[in-house]
Amino acid sequence: MKWSLALAVMLAVPGGASPAKAQIRATPVYSAGGTLSPGQKTEAVEAIISAIERQYVFPDRVPAIVQALRAGNAAGRYDTSDPATFTTRITEDISRAGKDTHLYLEYDPQRFDALNRAPSREATPGADIQALMTARYRRTHYGLEDTRLLPGNIRYLRISAFDWVEDETGQAYDDAMRFLKGGDAVIIDIRGNGGGSHDAVRYALSHFLPSGRLLMTFLEAGKAPEQSHTLANLPAGRMIDKPLYVLTDGSTASAAEDFAYSVQQFKIGRLIGELTAGGANNNRLVPIPPGFLLSVSFGRPIHAVSNGNWEGTGVTPDLPAATGSALDYAELQALDGLIASPAGKDPERRAEYDWARVAVEARLRPVALAVASLHPRAGHYGEATVDYRDGALWLRTRPGAPTRRMLPLTADGRLFALEGHEMLRARFDGANLETLWRGVPTPRVYRRLPFK
Repeated sequence: MKWSLALAVMLAVPGGASPAKAQIRATPVYSAGGTLSPGQKTEAVEAIISAIERQYVFPDRVPAIVQALRAGNAAGRYDTSDPATFTTRITEDISRAGKDTHLYLEYDPQRFDALNRAPSREATPGADIQALMTARYRRTHYGLEDTRLLPGNIRYLRISAFDWVEDETGQAYDDAMRFLKGGDAVIIDIRGNGGGSHDAVRYALSHFLPSGRLLMTFLEAGKAPEQSHTLANLPAGRMIDKPLYVLTDGSTASAAEDFAYSVQQFKIGRLIGELTAGGANNNRLVPIPPGFLLSVSFGRPIHAVSNGNWEGTGVTPDLPAATGSALDYAELQALDGLIASPAGKDPERRAEYDWARVAVEARLRPVALAVASLHPRAGHYGEATVDYRDGALWLRTRPGAPTRRMLPLTADGRLFALEGHEMLRARFDGANLETLWRGVPTPRVYRRLPFK
């Protein structure tokens, strides 16, 4: 069994990204399997301490982290043969002592072997680990998980991870950005996105900002600062001033927070959802025998606008919303903005936005109608029939047509959606029934027949 708090973790910088810009997930992946001997446990604890003492970006926190590890080891907290339990307990202690979500341990013998064969364990990974991670990223389409056309021509993109493979991922982003560019508004969903590479973040952000804009300065002890700017060459073109909404939650971390933070700091869109995880530091994975990987923060980013970052605080959304309803709130915000924009003055577009808005409102504030208001609606309307059963109205528009549940959209009990049919709605107008097709201005009227 595999317990995953994030998607596949990125090692250092696959595909040739600069080590200073490396950004891995802020949460570990735990793989069960194998056993840990007492000697291996002791060796692992000492190797973890050594790696933290050598590499950790905040020297003043090192004593507290080392003390937590030695105290846990002396108390028998790590006396387990189960690697997954060992990683969980180590992670809890070092992340708490260091106050750093990028400080964690995970167990993955396959990646340990690949990373252990790298020319330098603390810089660019070797061909083995690049090939392994590239294969994984291809299977998940580099984190570009889902694109959708929402009502009102709102274009939706879910990015589950900011995975980057040089000369490959950019092409996938080009296709996704071309799709988004055709929308009246854009929603990018990074809920549950545990991070990845700044190179992927930079590529995505470049589509919403001018060329050459300074994004981040990356600091690492003993090295000159490295800067990241928006790109000049974008095959899909830019979407500057396109209405942009970004969905976040408590699992949005690391490189995903990098994206959300820049959207907010540059004021190129609105964040909707929950406070993010609060992991800004740049980290790399260090192999720890017999099959562990230790994530160690080695640098920190400084944003061009704020001259700071989101470490320990997270990114606060502009519109707080529970993660389960964040998409609906984003759609509502987008539609309201479009209705108020010049596009909303076009009658055809305004009708499209209004149609979509009614459905979103009903999802956010479900309408419950009393039986007394539903039951009298049942009857024959020309060739159409409305039945009442199971606490709901059911419509069949003609003999032999499918019967669909009518879902109330308005509190007055007049307008209904038809389950499984987004293009068609039903409306009661006095004694008569009307059906409305999306994009068709004139309804079809069914006159109520008298009871026989």
